[in-house]
Amino acid sequence: MKKYFKYTLFALALFSAASCDKNLNLFPYNALETTTAFQTPVDFENAAKGAYQGMVQSTSYFGGDWILVPDILADNLLTASAGRGTGLTFHNWIYNSNTTTSIYADGYRVIRRANAILENIGKLSDGAVKDNARAEALAIRALAHFDMVRYFGRAYTQAADGDLGIPYVTTTADASPARETVKSNYDKIVADFVEAEKGIKLSNGVGRLNKGAVQGLLARAYLYRGEWQNCVDASTRCLTTSPSVTSLANFPAVWKDASNDGVLFKVLITDKDGVQVGVNYSQTGASGVRPEFIADFDFFKKYDSTDVRKKTYFLTSAFSGATYNNIAKYFGRATGNANVDDVKVIRGAEVILSRAESNARLNKNVEALADLNALRAQRYAGFVAGTETGQALLDAILLQRRLELAFEGHRFFDLKRLNLPVIRSTAGDKSDGTGVNNAMKTLPAGDPRFQLPLPQQEVNANPNIVQNPGY
Repeated sequence: MKKYFKYTLFALALFSAASCDKNLNLFPYNALETTTAFQTPVDFENAAKGAYQGMVQSTSYFGGDWILVPDILADNLLTASAGRGTGLTFHNWIYNSNTTTSIYADGYRVIRRANAILENIGKLSDGAVKDNARAEALAIRALAHFDMVRYFGRAYTQAADGDLGIPYVTTTADASPARETVKSNYDKIVADFVEAEKGIKLSNGVGRLNKGAVQGLLARAYLYRGEWQNCVDASTRCLTTSPSVTSLANFPAVWKDASNDGVLFKVLITDKDGVQVGVNYSQTGASGVRPEFIADFDFFKKYDSTDVRKKTYFLTSAFSGATYNNIAKYFGRATGNANVDDVKVIRGAEVILSRAESNARLNKNVEALADLNALRAQRYAGFVAGTETGQALLDAILLQRRLELAFEGHRFFDLKRLNLPVIRSTAGDKSDGTGVNNAMKTLPAGDPRFQLPLPQQEVNANPNIVQNPGY
């Protein structure tokens, strides 16, 4: 097949023998052969595992770029002069249509696998097993499309009716899909999540999409649409299902994969996968921690000394005669390979902050403050409840969102949905703010570079694909 999108949907859908159940390797689960591949409930379980495995990519999705790039593009990070210059294309906003191939392809790999399940779901007998398999595939499809439209389309709240998003692919057979509008994308994302919530199990566990995770992701979609009451309602259902926002005592253990307190859904990564998320931030050796990216000094100072996140997310240490504020969030587990961690896709802390923000925008200050204080009480030792109202309350919520979700793939998209510019500090890369700052400083709100370019290979091969303006 010559068309690039066919390659994305079909050839990339082959399941790896090294990382998936052996039964998955009998057939590629694409339009060429699904009759034999989908026969029993076990086959559908294996297919779901294959979809999740598609999220574990060393170059992109949750094993790489999709966690790293939204902070590189924004104002939480600086490149370290001691590093190898990794990521400068994104950090300096000089990406082009040859830069985003993996981000695009990896998303559609996952979508294709979810669609293969949905196309064969009628082979299962009616009941809870079928309902859960269908709901899980719908949620996976919605999540991947949501992640991609955040990269390639305008923010929903700034998009005109005709502004293009991405192709919303619902079949394994369409090799030349056209881009739909951003608003159409979000309509379908929400519809898939709403339908998924009806049948998905809570008992799927944190390594798969479960009821609490789907409710939380639906709340995220409503937040991005600016539908505040819908966000409050979905968040409340989520926090009723899974109420923890991670306790102060358990918070450090979550980032060592020693606790799942407050984790709604995470992508499981083992040493055998060979994916080291943390190596994108730094490498640890006999000479110490060699940083690739360090915390922007002005951002680092926003963490109070009593904040458990400061000692959990960062490590100040020396390398080659200089001291840096390293990103320690993905240093790895207590045992096993360095820089290998499960990637937390959604946590209860995000959901309670989404509800707080939505209530604040609805002028429900009492409810918003209660959620904000509930989160802060589990992050600051000796916390005394705040009393903010109005704009000060909203600002405090947005600050906590930035502090809480740093390096989890949110910051650039938050600036984008809020129609704010990226404004980086002039501080240097060393731990005291001195040193080198080689970053571009400002990306104005609404700049075309807030939408990444679609891969040129796809534009060339698919006559129904239109490139984003400015590329």
